[in-house]
Amino acid sequence: MSKKEGKGKFVMVDGLDGSGKGVIVTGLQKWAAKNNLKVFDLREHCKKHLDLPEVDDLDCDVILSAEPTYSHVGRVIREELIKNSDTRKYSGHITAHAFSLDRKVLYKKVILPALERGIHVFQERGVITSLVYQPMQMEEMLVGQILGMPGNKFAMENAPDLLVVTMLEPEEAIHRLAHRNSKQDDHIFERLEFQKKVKDRYTSDWLRELFEKNGSIVHYFDTSSPMTPKDTEDGAIRLFEDFMKNH
Repeated sequence: MSKKEGKGKFVMVDGLDGSGKGVIVTGLQKWAAKNNLKVFDLREHCKKHLDLPEVDDLDCDVILSAEPTYSHVGRVIREELIKNSDTRKYSGHITAHAFSLDRKVLYKKVILPALERGIHVFQERGVITSLVYQPMQMEEMLVGQILGMPGNKFAMENAPDLLVVTMLEPEEAIHRLAHRNSKQDDHIFERLEFQKKVKDRYTSDWLRELFEKNGSIVHYFDTSSPMTPKDTEDGAIRLFEDFMKNH
């Protein structure tokens, strides 16, 4: 595949469970279709093939990604480390290091090579998730410890161009999750009491300033009712179009 003109844009979407992250990514995917761009869904590829592809073999303009991945370490994270409610089974440090390793492999194997080839990457969740959620687990961890892990340090050195933080009250997020048939996996992070603890971290000055210091544009996107999924998708398209015009 020949290298495209210019560097691709890296967009990371994060927020509370049920707050519309996937809807935002779908909106970005529709932006790509609107502009006749070829999309490669890395998530579906990894679910099917259980590995990460070689970017040189891809013929696309946009990659849809997610963390943790659906291959190798990411698969273990999803199917074992965070799936069950028994948080005593694995320590917070084990989980944090697993996320860090999965992240570094993803960046080195896919994200950075894709961006260098001019491919846009639209990703659901990322290093911000670790900074928000992991210090709130049973085993206390400091933000400095998390930032010092190799994969997390590498991710912050290659921070997203645009960080979209979805905004929603925890009660509404949990209500949405309860009515989502596909979310029956009992993830430990999808509990109301846990989400209440992390809500303020997403909007904290220190977190926003950390990403801005590393070059990210941070945008807070309210998906609360009466916003519909269609409203959110359309808003995501407008947001990215404005971002591309100005950056």
